[in-house]
Amino acid sequence: MKILLVSPFLPSPPRFGGQRRIAGLARELARRHDVSVLSFNATDEWEHDSLDETRTYCREVRTLPNYEPVGAGAKRKSQLRSMLSRGSYERSLVATRQDFQRAFDEMLAADDYDVVQIEFVQMAPFLLSHRAGNGPLLVLDEHNIEYDILRRTAKASTGLLRTVYNALNWRKLAREERAAWRRFDGVALTSARDERLLHDEFPACRTAVIPNGVDVSEFSLSSGAVDADSLVFFGAINYFPNADGVMYFADEVFPAVRRRRPHASFRVIGPGASPEVLERQRNGVEIVGMVDDVNPYIDRAAVVVVPLRIGGGTRLKIVEALSKGKPVVSTRLGAEGLDVVDGTHLLLADEPHEFADQVERVLADPDLARRLGAAGRALMEDRYSWGTITRQLEHFYDELRSARR
Repeated sequence: MKILLVSPFLPSPPRFGGQRRIAGLARELARRHDVSVLSFNATDEWEHDSLDETRTYCREVRTLPNYEPVGAGAKRKSQLRSMLSRGSYERSLVATRQDFQRAFDEMLAADDYDVVQIEFVQMAPFLLSHRAGNGPLLVLDEHNIEYDILRRTAKASTGLLRTVYNALNWRKLAREERAAWRRFDGVALTSARDERLLHDEFPACRTAVIPNGVDVSEFSLSSGAVDADSLVFFGAINYFPNADGVMYFADEVFPAVRRRRPHASFRVIGPGASPEVLERQRNGVEIVGMVDDVNPYIDRAAVVVVPLRIGGGTRLKIVEALSKGKPVVSTRLGAEGLDVVDGTHLLLADEPHEFADQVERVLADPDLARRLGAAGRALMEDRYSWGTITRQLEHFYDELRSARR
């Protein structure tokens, strides 16, 4: 098959969750199919590396300059302007990019694609000039139900302006996202919960759960020494659910861990920490920031923590930690969408004192840590390798083609 992936960013080299999903699927699809990519590309230090690496497995890679606001305060100003518009902030970022629409139309005219897969609903406006029918299958890859995450974020908002903005924006995005579902032949979702949410709104939509996965060779079993009483969280800290989880853990959970284990450390790995997050850097909390390779930090961790209170889809940070055979302690929402069993593959807790208790259990019991790690690794190899997951996506394509006949 000839497959065109349309994305807000290039997938490689993957540095955050959205990239990891696209890269995992695209690399596996490229083993058996002809894959091309159309995307924006940020003009940053990764610009050329992103092009070079994506071209190693894609037949054609076409990019346009990044669409996100650049400069101090630019994003906040753009968000404030969007409050006066009928459209969401997310739609406003792409609404004027006719250059991208032209590039999309040119690629569709130049090649007979079997599948056009849109990554993230924010990119769906570029389908306006191309309808489903006799052309390629149109598939939306919903990494999350985006309006649901914004709705959860709105509930956690503080400050009047932020609260008003979030309350308005999630409702706008909900209207746009629900309308977008009706323009696709099928929608891929990362969790059964997200699929149920979609079907509550649009029961006739053809869907499949294509969960997030892991490269089990890249995220191989950890070896070497572990830093005693060390906790790690990794993920993009400029993503609000991650920032909220880090601040919650630093404020409400980690102090209880430190009272029992005074030498405990909590390292936060990932880009984009705000001043609000950075000010937590004290009493054993270290905000490491962006790193070239997260694996050594996971390898040295005694426990990987996922204290998320907001989110959707499935968390790549959990499948990657489990793939490395690491014990994980997560909130139930953090582990949402994964076929994991509390006490077998990881430990779950929602209240601060319970979370601290579960962390203490693992730190105090090396045998428990090893059992959880071994069971988590086995689950990842069996169900969550990108090879297994991509075959599920290919089967979904076959179902959608059959439905057209």
